Amino acid sequence: MPEARHGEVVVHYETEGDPAAPPLLLVMGLGAQLTAWPVELRAALVERGFYVIRFDNRDVGLSTWFDHAGPADPLGALAGTASSPYLLSDMAADAVAVLDDLGVEHAHVVGVSMGGMIVQTMAIEHAGRLRSMTSIMSTTGDRTVGQADPAVFPILLRPPATGRDEAIVQGLGAARAISSPGYPFDEDRVRARIGEDFDRAYHPAGTARQLVAIMCSGDRSAALRDVAVPTLVIHGEGDPLVNVSGGRATAAAIPGARLQLIPGMGHDLPQALVDTIADAIAGHAGQADAAR
Repeated sequence: MPEARHGEVVVHYETEGDPAAPPLLLVMGLGAQLTAWPVELRAALVERGFYVIRFDNRDVGLSTWFDHAGPADPLGALAGTASSPYLLSDMAADAVAVLDDLGVEHAHVVGVSMGGMIVQTMAIEHAGRLRSMTSIMSTTGDRTVGQADPAVFPILLRPPATGRDEAIVQGLGAARAISSPGYPFDEDRVRARIGEDFDRAYHPAGTARQLVAIMCSGDRSAALRDVAVPTLVIHGEGDPLVNVSGGRATAAAIPGARLQLIPGMGHDLPQALVDTIADAIAGHAGQADAAR
């Protein structure tokens, strides 16, 4: 079980593909474990010649939990009256620690949702470690863009489940609410993954603290204007959790960034879009490497 260390934080990670191939670091979103990366997408990226690395962010999965910090206060964070035990900067440094543990000097990095925020922070604070960046279904931290559809709030803000069956029901409701309107929702597949993730490491308190970390990390827009890392921004036009305005703002903030909008895509990674997303990542990485 490979693990990297960043101070007192232990970061669990896994790899696939040829270690001699160009490294591609995948950074997952809010409350999601490394298992949330679809196996088909990972296989497609390996087939396209990458050494694929993924990890559990702090406070989820098998990486260090911060229960000693106490419960999160998202409403206080929103009002500016609560602090966070860590910020996106710390999570970006965790990702760099994974690269360090593997002896990887430079990597292509891809982040979804909160993971997009983390890789943006990597590009701001650790630019020398990135060969390219792909930010998917994410935003800049500017609260005037990337807002969630109010219709998803009641489903996403339910109290945490107290057991496996309840967690599956709640998870299915949340996954359906943010799924891609232009593509089928595979209930059986999602149900199985939620159950497996519950068995692996169910930790809703960590999700709440990650949310507070996002809120307390502020707006990256100004800092993104100085980013020179080759950047691709991918966003679904039907995203109900992070409105497409977040993707547009991200691309507008980063000099030379390319924006790829996908009709019918929501806040997930549908099976039907695996090749589209893998081709976009591979094409962008290849262009970045050619320009080095």
